[in-house]
Amino acid sequence: MNLQRVITHLLTPGWFAQRVFCRADLAAIESAVAASEKKHRGELRFVFEGPLPWSALWRDLPVRHRAAQLFAQLGVWDTEENSGILIYVQLIDHRVEILADRGIAQCVPQAQWDALCHGMEAAFGQKDYRRGVLEAIRKASELLVQHFPARRENPNELPDRPARL
Repeated sequence: MNLQRVITHLLTPGWFAQRVFCRADLAAIESAVAASEKKHRGELRFVFEGPLPWSALWRDLPVRHRAAQLFAQLGVWDTEENSGILIYVQLIDHRVEILADRGIAQCVPQAQWDALCHGMEAAFGQKDYRRGVLEAIRKASELLVQHFPARRENPNELPDRPARL
């Protein structure tokens, strides 16, 4: 167990960590997700989290594993074409993970998603959270249009609204 990590998570109130996204930012992110999903058949889910739950801290759960937990918990895997994508931001650990369901993972290598993560982390390092997320959504949309272009019927299977945990 990483004691410094545990202490930081336990002593940082959720509201304090999550203040980096104001209402206008969240509305812009929701609009960007909705606009993006009209261009392709992928389903984007943006989730950000302040302090990790005690169970995750106790097990020293890596951020990628926490993202996988949320991928399942939020039903990102439950799309008809296995085309869900989770963009997960761990605000205390300053980490970003993007997980793509198997339908997308067959077409888009993880290295491309990792590059989007690094771009977000760089923007976050400059305290430009909104730009970092919106740029990642735009680039994810470009990748998805190539491999999962929209069809006439293009159902919205997951919420567009960012999830705050």
